Amino acid sequence: MNQVISITPSTMSDRDKPAVDAVAAPTPVPTMKPMAVVPPSAPATTAGPPQIAFDIQDLSIFYGAHQAIKNVSLQITAHSVTAIIGPSGCGKSTLLRSLNRMHELTPGARHTGSIRILGDDLYGPGIDPTVVRRRVGMIFQKSNPFPTLTIAENVLVGLRLNGVRDKVFLNRRLEESLRMAALWDEVKDHLHRPGTSLSGGQQQRLCIARAIANRPEILLMDEPCSALDPIATGKVEELIHELSRDYTIVIVTHNMQQAARVSNKTAFMYMGKLVEYGETEQIFMNPKDPQTEAYVSGRFG
Repeated sequence: MNQVISITPSTMSDRDKPAVDAVAAPTPVPTMKPMAVVPPSAPATTAGPPQIAFDIQDLSIFYGAHQAIKNVSLQITAHSVTAIIGPSGCGKSTLLRSLNRMHELTPGARHTGSIRILGDDLYGPGIDPTVVRRRVGMIFQKSNPFPTLTIAENVLVGLRLNGVRDKVFLNRRLEESLRMAALWDEVKDHLHRPGTSLSGGQQQRLCIARAIANRPEILLMDEPCSALDPIATGKVEELIHELSRDYTIVIVTHNMQQAARVSNKTAFMYMGKLVEYGETEQIFMNPKDPQTEAYVSGRFG
């Protein structure tokens, strides 16, 4: 296996250092389509009801006087892919960011209502937002590898900043994360090259590897394929299918065909409100609300 180079303070500029909290103990790595809707297989069922990753009740989000989210309630099932669709400005990205409290980074942001993550109150007293963001990773619209770091350093930066120095563990976590991101075979001989030397699609998968290196419980994806070509998009969509075996994934997308291909459930939002939420096949093939039907059929948006 390739040797991981150590990350020292001189390797990173201050602007490259992310805010990272405690690191989870090492865990074993899990073993690892058109508008005729062919959704992914539903999560495996057990004797009881499915586990709920997010329980959102009567959520409203404000930026100053502007209300971006209006009384949204829904439950997101664990170990599945949920897509949030809707026209620009409908509030879908704000809803996504509320799931790991990133919307709070915008001055004047406030909320009413509640969100519970795997039973815990996301906004409860004494809850540290940095710990929330470690449990709930985020993949952004534009890939953002740290420009001064190598491929290996990009993947391991969170662990190293939290004091992990065991090279055996770091080497194992590096390979595990890159394999889970379907990138290992493409970069294993070039781990010391800059992360920005990769193609756009590879950079996005590198960012996914960086997110899962810290072993979050949930992954949020904000239009992760909007800047990618069709081939790179296909690889990321295949990766989403694979990761959903071990992670809960919530994805915002403008691409309705993509929502139909990758998600188990779909939420349609319009003007800050949740219009309809249900199984992806039902939303696209037999929507209950006229607004949903108009949107998925392309009559507006």
